[in-house]
Amino acid sequence: MNSDFHYYATYCAAQLAGYSHDDSLAISYCDCFVDLCSKTLLSKLKAPSAAATTQLPLEMADMRTDIIGLQMITRIWSSFHFLPYDLYAQPPKRCSKGYKNKYRLICNPNGELLKETVKLAKDKSIQAVGLAMHVLADTWAHRYFAGTPSLVINNTNRYFYELFPSENGYTEKKITFRHSTTSPDDLDNSVYTSSLFSNNENSIMNLGHGRAGHLPDYSFIRYKYLPAWGDYEEILKDNPSDYTHAFYQMVYAMKYLRGKYDSFETDTYDTEVDETIRKEVERIINTRQLSSADDWKALGEKLSGCEIEPFDVEKYQSEYIEADKDKKDDTFLGKFILSALAQKSMITNKIYNSGSKLAGYSIDYEDKGFKGIKAFKSLVREEEA
Repeated sequence: MNSDFHYYATYCAAQLAGYSHDDSLAISYCDCFVDLCSKTLLSKLKAPSAAATTQLPLEMADMRTDIIGLQMITRIWSSFHFLPYDLYAQPPKRCSKGYKNKYRLICNPNGELLKETVKLAKDKSIQAVGLAMHVLADTWAHRYFAGTPSLVINNTNRYFYELFPSENGYTEKKITFRHSTTSPDDLDNSVYTSSLFSNNENSIMNLGHGRAGHLPDYSFIRYKYLPAWGDYEEILKDNPSDYTHAFYQMVYAMKYLRGKYDSFETDTYDTEVDETIRKEVERIINTRQLSSADDWKALGEKLSGCEIEPFDVEKYQSEYIEADKDKKDDTFLGKFILSALAQKSMITNKIYNSGSKLAGYSIDYEDKGFKGIKAFKSLVREEEA
């Protein structure tokens, strides 16, 4: 999902869930910060690089794709952006163990790991809530892609069509992918920027939805394609429906985290909102535009009656840098870092226990618990680069 949803839409969902203006801002900040907390930024803060929740393009360009490099990539992208749906799923055909392990990392909403992710944030910091909302939302936007490099799973081909509503259903328009890092996506002509093609199964170009560019991150789009992992059977992706489900699932999840519900169940959505608000959410999600930030911001300010300040990646950095060593965990970013380490530890352990080494080695998270960076280093063998 784009930052407009991760920041402003999450603020709106937090408001509907009953959080205060300040807590809603903190939740939306941490949701958006997941896409920016790289090893480069953590190095600037002199914070543990193991807490990285994303990788910058320049970092990716320098990544090795040997087993160690692939494990580092998978730990980040499967934990925070492409949450696996079923770590024990069976591929449609007989295949190698290596491919089976990659197939089991395909992202989809409402899996068991989503429930574990939301439960992990229960009774934790507000930062943990924001991080969990990022993971939840991405399960809808990133479904059918995997957080590990794979040509077989993540590639696109010439059969890729955008669907436009019409009187008789939908009209189709062939999508054109190009590699142009300086040109914005051309919505009028269905031209989208994507990563370069590489026939190397483990190329970084084949990570996540890179081969489809930002297309899956637009709330308005509907498209169909033929993924190799699905035996080239046509898959329809309806983002307006998926993003609507994501929004109301966030409302439900945050009400659970606030204590309104005793348990969190998958495939459950809180749609108890005023009809005017519901129609505005639907309008924003369906509007064809590169960014919906202004629309979500306006709705959020209508809900709270307060001004929503723009996202500022540097907002909490000086607090963390200037804090004494034994007080850093108590800062805003310190609490985010602890939440990120806990999430990465939990997901890595789940992947490892499924019999896959794609995310590296891990001992039992639930038995050992988690108390900070020292605990993380005992849970996951993380290379400090």
